[in-house]
Amino acid sequence: MRIRDELDEALFNRRETIVTEALDGLLRTIGSGDLARLDGYPEIKVVLRADWDKAKVAVVSGGGAGHEPSHAGFVGKGMLTAAVSGEIFASPSVEAVLAAIRAVTGPAGCLLIVKNYTGDRLNFGLAAEKARAEGFRVEMAIVADDIALPGINQPRGVAGTLFVHKIAGHLSETGQDLAAVATAARAAAKDIISLGMSLSSCSIPGQPHEERFGENDGELGLGIHGEPGVERIAVQSADRLVAIMAERLAVRLDPNASHALLINNLGSVPPLEMSLVANAVLASPLAKTVKLAIGPGPLMTALNMNGFSLSLIKLDAAREAALLAPVGPHAWMPAKTVVAPAIVPMAKAAGNSAAQRASQDSGTRRLIVTVCERLIALEETLNGLDAKAGDGDTGSTVATGARSVLERLDALPLADPAATLAAIGDSLGVAMGGSSGVLLSIFFTAAAQASNGGATLSKALLAGLDRMTFYGGAKVGDRTMVDALEPALKALDAKGLDAAATAARHGAEATAAMEKAKAGRSAYVGTKLQGVVDPGAHAVAEVFAAAAALHAAA
Repeated sequence: MRIRDELDEALFNRRETIVTEALDGLLRTIGSGDLARLDGYPEIKVVLRADWDKAKVAVVSGGGAGHEPSHAGFVGKGMLTAAVSGEIFASPSVEAVLAAIRAVTGPAGCLLIVKNYTGDRLNFGLAAEKARAEGFRVEMAIVADDIALPGINQPRGVAGTLFVHKIAGHLSETGQDLAAVATAARAAAKDIISLGMSLSSCSIPGQPHEERFGENDGELGLGIHGEPGVERIAVQSADRLVAIMAERLAVRLDPNASHALLINNLGSVPPLEMSLVANAVLASPLAKTVKLAIGPGPLMTALNMNGFSLSLIKLDAAREAALLAPVGPHAWMPAKTVVAPAIVPMAKAAGNSAAQRASQDSGTRRLIVTVCERLIALEETLNGLDAKAGDGDTGSTVATGARSVLERLDALPLADPAATLAAIGDSLGVAMGGSSGVLLSIFFTAAAQASNGGATLSKALLAGLDRMTFYGGAKVGDRTMVDALEPALKALDAKGLDAAATAARHGAEATAAMEKAKAGRSAYVGTKLQGVVDPGAHAVAEVFAAAAALHAAA
């Protein structure tokens, strides 16, 4: 197994066997005996239904590899009868297509679904002619759904082809004859439009990768084999990119008809970002005509291309029924009716909320503002420290928490220390991400409970520290904020604020001498951390320094 490098970003054994090994991997993991392959490797690469009834119309498609799960991933009940694969981005041979036709075609005949590329048209076309000469009934539907190149005589066939697979497969499964299946497939193909965009080209296994994109460039309308797009566009927000695509697609739609939308991952867009794309599309004007959605997900990919495509088909009752019908292939993502997010009201906290009513105390207000502003100002510094020991977001996380407290300042019960501590704990628990927000919420919530029980502020804060370390597991010496917080709070209780600030600073500085963290995310970092102050401990030291300076000024 070869490792990724800058020139060849692919995992494979030998380029000559990557497709056959991948197909066998699919067959080994499909979880049933419903699929098989023809005994013709490596020249003949055909995956077919093992349970096929030749009394029904066979539906055959295929093309070059590299578009997985297309095409073999859609072989099964209700979709394709067989899929013919070529090498990566290369049309299968005439002999391979003919072998597939012979294997699955009975008296009911066969429909070939072909994407509109010259190689596919020629090889599938000649195979169809040879099959007819042998006495097979064969029809063909050619899909040319790409609208990227206006006015072109031969638009490409891209992800919208999957609509035709699903519709033809359903009609075959329900016993329709060849004429009906072929007519419906051709009509569907004419009512499909697709458009793709990407932020990168793709890497072909065994070939040096040459990235033609600039750092801040994307391409609109590029093909599923990495061929250049119709235009270069600047990288922008997902909403704006989707808006550009939606505008191009909308002019080709019947505004009075309903449509199904297929949201296709071209290979390497993370699921989080694909859901964001889906939300952007379904919040755009394009959504007014969308009734069904398929995806988002990888359905017809272009190896590891960092992009997505949108495909739409005009619906009628028959097409809608076909798209909603269940199928055997697990790679297919069932069509779903588009709905707005359901909102469930949050339950309110039980008990008397009177203690949480807003009140004012000038000293407490000045302290909170001073501390929060100091933490916000430290955002980049703390991020820089965290980048050496973690994922570089401590400053942003802390600043977010500080801003949330400032935003709620006028609503805080500042005249009631216990209620203020509780309110800050609530705010940080909601606004701050990761474990830091939870730990600090525990700290302030437990401190509030102790304060309600009559403890002094310093004793209450120590009680909060006790609960925080109990749940978090960190202690002094573990290279966390506890290294500064614990000595500071003990000094605050015994000697006052100036001593607490000094103890916090010494505790934070001590973390720079610690080689490894024993708690928190930085505990998973393999590199030595000597010389780097823990960002959480540094933040604590700055908080006490700010509080001490404010006290001295008063």
